[in-house]
Amino acid sequence: MKTLEPIIAKHPFFAGLQPTYLELITGCASNQIIKSGELLFHEGEQADHFYVIREGTLKLMVQMPAAGEVTLQTIHSGEIVGWSWLFPPYRWHFSGRAATELRVLAFDAACLRQKCETDTGFGYEFLKRFSHIMMERLQATRIQLIDLYQVSQ
Repeated sequence: MKTLEPIIAKHPFFAGLQPTYLELITGCASNQIIKSGELLFHEGEQADHFYVIREGTLKLMVQMPAAGEVTLQTIHSGEIVGWSWLFPPYRWHFSGRAATELRVLAFDAACLRQKCETDTGFGYEFLKRFSHIMMERLQATRIQLIDLYQVSQ
């Protein structure tokens, strides 16, 4: 039986993790294929996974009353998407739509939260890594919203 551990271990987000932590993460991982145009997740719905985009492009979007669905950021191969699973009430703050066919590693949120609670060293390491992604994503969103505001003036 093949395992996803070698694929996960090669990804920069997981680089340097202890082998026991890689094993914990792998136990929560699965491969998924999402067709172009399909939603990977929807704003307001339960955030029950985070994803590593292995191949393809994902549009990260928000619903705006006057403009409809607006793309805030485009996520490419190799990038991580989804941190809403970390914080109650575990709801997506954005929608993610496949701009092309996607091949993703999906990580089960309930599985990971339980492992983070059980092994606080693992939880802390994981939170440090996600903090960096959150900061980047929030900065990109801020810049996009400033651009949208300037266009509407």
